Amino acid sequence: MSLRSALLVAGFALAALNLRPAIAGISPLLDEIMNDVGLSPAGGGAITTVMVVCLGVFGPVTPLLARRIGLDRTLLAGLLVIAAGVALRGLDGAPLLYAGSALAATAIAVMNVSMPGVVKQHFPTRVNLLTGVYVSCVVAGAAAASALVVPIEHVTGYDWRAVSALLAVPALLGALLWLPQALRKQAGGQNGPRPFGMVLRSRVTWYITALMGLQSLTFYVMLAWLPTIFLEAGLAADQAGYLLSLTNAVQVGTSLAVPVLAGRRASQVPYVVGAGVLTVLGYLGILLAPTTLPWVWMIVLGIGQGASFALALLIIALRPSDPAQVTALSAVAQSVGYVIAALGPLLFGFLRQVSGGWTVPLMAGLGVLAAQILAGWFAGRPATLGRADL
Repeated sequence: MSLRSALLVAGFALAALNLRPAIAGISPLLDEIMNDVGLSPAGGGAITTVMVVCLGVFGPVTPLLARRIGLDRTLLAGLLVIAAGVALRGLDGAPLLYAGSALAATAIAVMNVSMPGVVKQHFPTRVNLLTGVYVSCVVAGAAAASALVVPIEHVTGYDWRAVSALLAVPALLGALLWLPQALRKQAGGQNGPRPFGMVLRSRVTWYITALMGLQSLTFYVMLAWLPTIFLEAGLAADQAGYLLSLTNAVQVGTSLAVPVLAGRRASQVPYVVGAGVLTVLGYLGILLAPTTLPWVWMIVLGIGQGASFALALLIIALRPSDPAQVTALSAVAQSVGYVIAALGPLLFGFLRQVSGGWTVPLMAGLGVLAAQILAGWFAGRPATLGRADL
């Protein structure tokens, strides 16, 4: 591998690492943030809600931005805006906290949509491998942020504002590493026909969108409620936290390996269905025996969820024929997907409230997983996004 190629891959990986810390780094500091700023629990929860909503709402602007300035410069702009957003929310006052969070999440939304197109543009013969690198870096970035922000606070003596602002550093490093690529001549805007019309009229688009949204919903449900489920089942708080960390850690390796294997085949159906079945088994273990070998259920759940996320992004990159179509498909699938995902934890909590336990919510989750497997069956079949499937 040449030095230029190595720097390209390194810059791409570092950009991917920045796609979740601004979100994942809030939760461990939330109690301190609420006490310092004077927020109610609803106000504290609204920080994450605002960010997830931005992920869904602002993704569709990415194809327009990429058409005007190019994917490489769009990615560079996203990294710089993430840095600005996390720095802004560390300033004094609740309005700046929300504004900075929204700004960072808007940049993440644009980068989320851009990354599959960047894979298609720069690594057309290695889509499976680089999708694995991309997804594993996203998962690793989330895990690292949630695990490290509190220890960094204790070691440095900084308050939450300074620690949150430190998340700008990796974004700026990523921008610096990606800058030479963005300055190259071919980083200009994408030419040719506008791809949105074709993408929106394609049945394949909506199969993939359903897969993306449903697997995101089942993931965010577990992210939001898993520790509470284990606590109410009788496990200690530290055990509940460790189990959540375990399932997230398992996803890193799974996200790297599965796209490499699945991308070698024309059909991803066996992998998508298998990932869905493993997620079902994880849900069933939590439902039927949460305190019996819970680490086994977390490993199974982590493999299933990590593979499902990686496969959804792999299929987004594989089905279209060019980077512009990939970006448009990514915008539709991820924007709609994150809106669907944002409803999951809320509806899950509502079912818990009205039913008085976790059986009904988890059964509902199993129903969603059945729909996910069905969507994956159609999305994973060999197809090329284009006029042939309109």
